[in-house]
Amino acid sequence: MTELSLSVQYGVPAPQLPRWRLRRWVQRALDAALNAAPAANGANPSGIAAAALTLRFVDAEEGRELNSQFRARDYATNVLTFEYGVDPEGTLRGDIVLCLPVLEREAREQRKSLEDHAAHLTVHGVLHSLGHDHIDPGEAAAMEALETNILAQMGIADPYQEH
Repeated sequence: MTELSLSVQYGVPAPQLPRWRLRRWVQRALDAALNAAPAANGANPSGIAAAALTLRFVDAEEGRELNSQFRARDYATNVLTFEYGVDPEGTLRGDIVLCLPVLEREAREQRKSLEDHAAHLTVHGVLHSLGHDHIDPGEAAAMEALETNILAQMGIADPYQEH
């Protein structure tokens, strides 16, 4: 199990998403992603010994401001990840920002529970912090497959299947 230091910040109340649940999701995502392609000797090939992540829930205003400032997109998006890389001691560092009103709206529209949708986007953010991306189709397919596998281990349906 990867050593995890997780800070959870609630810029908006999210009582249905307690720290213990978020920690479980982040830990599962880290461990599954880092164990997905072990080196020949069974070691973690990424060199990541630990992770120090912050998970922050924001309102639409803060979500829009961050998306505008860092991605030049004038709307609140569901998840933003700020990947800082791995420090010399082997600690992965990153911030994951989840916009709660967007998550709630998307969960309703997709007929999913808020918890399942938040789990998916938390896993998605963790994978981004590890350097995964979905810009090109091959990377997108690999990232989606890893997300789907991690979520299945948590008993959550494939988020990319139509409901």
